[in-house]
Amino acid sequence: MADGNLTTKLGPLTLKNPVLVSSGTFGTGIEYQDFFDLNLLGGLVTKAVTLEPRAGNPPPRIVETPSGILNSIGLENVGLKRFIEEKLPFLQSLETAVIVNVAGTTVDEYRQVSETLSEQPGIHALELNISCPNVKKGGQAFGVDPVLASELVSTIRSATHLPLIVKLTPNVTDIACIAQAVADSGADILSMVNTFRGMAIDIKKRRPTLGNVIGGLSGPAIRPLALFCIYHVSCHVNLPVIGMGGISDAAHAVEFMMAGASAVSVGTANLVHPDTAARLVSELNNYCLENGISEISQIIGVAHSDSPPLCGGK
Repeated sequence: MADGNLTTKLGPLTLKNPVLVSSGTFGTGIEYQDFFDLNLLGGLVTKAVTLEPRAGNPPPRIVETPSGILNSIGLENVGLKRFIEEKLPFLQSLETAVIVNVAGTTVDEYRQVSETLSEQPGIHALELNISCPNVKKGGQAFGVDPVLASELVSTIRSATHLPLIVKLTPNVTDIACIAQAVADSGADILSMVNTFRGMAIDIKKRRPTLGNVIGGLSGPAIRPLALFCIYHVSCHVNLPVIGMGGISDAAHAVEFMMAGASAVSVGTANLVHPDTAARLVSELNNYCLENGISEISQIIGVAHSDSPPLCGGK
């Protein structure tokens, strides 16, 4: 197969292939460099960066569940200054798209981080995290209210020239409503879905297992739910989508792309098999060869061909 058949276009952002790694599951990449050549990726999404360093939530922070994990990390990170000084040089050395996840507690914090990052070379896009369920201020507070989401995205749109990805939470009544609000306010790309809120209880201690009580559920358990969200939003909102939620092989990736995603992101699977994303690139290449597909873009949204009632509004 000729090189380039996996090339993926996400609005203003072009990727060498549709496989990314999700924020919060891949650090800043340096942690995974001994497992595979990171340049094989279509893109790398960093752990969230906030204006000031964050210590994160109290432990325990991760609980294994049937077919997934609950995590409550709390956006622990070194802060903007140290990220630029200590983490960014490695990312700038990569030959793949570098996407920095941006988080904050106020609109102004998001703006300051976005403006400063936009001045740095080697960053190809920003991903606004308005969907983390594990922090008490900011994060998901913006992602569950279309008015707040719209105001935030409008502010950041005017603060950066970089492609703007908005990461959405599924913990809302209708995710398409939030998606349309951020689309109307200047988002270029949607990233979805973040984790579903959940919890676990230690029956011996008679207390919640996680130090933060609640956490975000990810992994194979959420795949059918995430797939529906992708399908639903792509019916109603005219923006490219990066799909995620329990993806660990090519069949899962193809499902998400047929549902409407233009690219996919590997999250929890990285914690189980660190080379999952690299394997996925190879598997997608083989899938195209075996099925006579000359361009991976040919499968995007094909599951919508019959336009069931769910998509009647598009």
